[in-house]
Amino acid sequence: AALPPAAPARGFHASPAARRSTSDPMFGSAARPPRNLGFVIVPQQWAYIVERFGRFNRALTPGLHLLIPMVDRIAYAFSLKEEAISIPNQMAITRDNVTISIDGVLYLQIIDAQSTAYGIDNPYRALTLLAQTTMRSELGKLTLDKTFEERETLNSRIVIAINAAIASWGMKCLRYEIRDISPPANVRKAMELQAEAERRKRAQILDSEGEKESEINVALGLKTAAILASEGKRIEVENLAAADAARILRKAVATAEGIDALTAATTRAGAKDAVAMRLAEQYVDAFANLAKQGNTILLPSNVGDVPSMVAQSLAIYGGLRSKLGPAPAPLPPGAEDDALEPEERRAGAARPGLGEEMGEDGEASWEEREEEERKGPE
Repeated sequence: AALPPAAPARGFHASPAARRSTSDPMFGSAARPPRNLGFVIVPQQWAYIVERFGRFNRALTPGLHLLIPMVDRIAYAFSLKEEAISIPNQMAITRDNVTISIDGVLYLQIIDAQSTAYGIDNPYRALTLLAQTTMRSELGKLTLDKTFEERETLNSRIVIAINAAIASWGMKCLRYEIRDISPPANVRKAMELQAEAERRKRAQILDSEGEKESEINVALGLKTAAILASEGKRIEVENLAAADAARILRKAVATAEGIDALTAATTRAGAKDAVAMRLAEQYVDAFANLAKQGNTILLPSNVGDVPSMVAQSLAIYGGLRSKLGPAPAPLPPGAEDDALEPEERRAGAARPGLGEEMGEDGEASWEEREEEERKGPE
């Protein structure tokens, strides 16, 4: 009996002459398996499914195989290479209710030709529809912004979902890549405005940070200038104070030396006449400057009697000397070293009086000579 003609096989064939176009270009080309001539050569990375009397017999691997004519039939021919299937553009709704248009590319490979031949009818169409539904399902879990940010995560989720569904089909989804995401025109315009606002925001933040740094630098400069100015004033004040102290100290030393010189001069012969002449000169100078400092002037009745004024001044000076006691003798050279001696030694050391030193020389004391001069005119 004549066998029925071989049914067209599903899959791909290596020979271009054996290819014929299908009605649906989305699934590529279906290949008519070669006729059974008693032997068949299977190309590398291909698998042929052989049926005997309409029942699965075996899967032919690459190489030469012998067949029984009119009994064995090559029903399917599948390529075991990795294939890329274009997923058509489709509409999907995100979690925030934004309708977007999305498409992608699916990469798959047949790992079990028998399961692919008998597990699903038209596996490529079924895989494409499954990829579309899975992609819509995963997009519904994300917002529009997350869709652009987490594209890698979305691809991984789609691959996992597809592999879980086609485990019994003898096929494996290697990876899925989203090719294009196109939001509506109004959403795209809103996204552009948002991006522009974000760029302006970053620009304003950078400008404000620059102004902040500028103000901080100016404040630090003013602070440093104020500190340096205060340090300069402090050093200036310290220098002026040191100069004033040195001036006061030198003036005190000069005054002390003048007093010592005056004390030494009053012990000499004729000191009373010199003191009287000095007092007369000071009296004349003071009388000449009476009306220069103020308008109110108090004058004694005998303002023109200079000798009486000098005698009165000497009498006052002598009374003060008699109350204060004898004047101490001037310190000999090197006496300043006594300041380094203990306080008890300096306190216990007796300094000889002026009258005693003059008594040792056989001369009269300063008080006795002053008393004799006072009694002389009388």
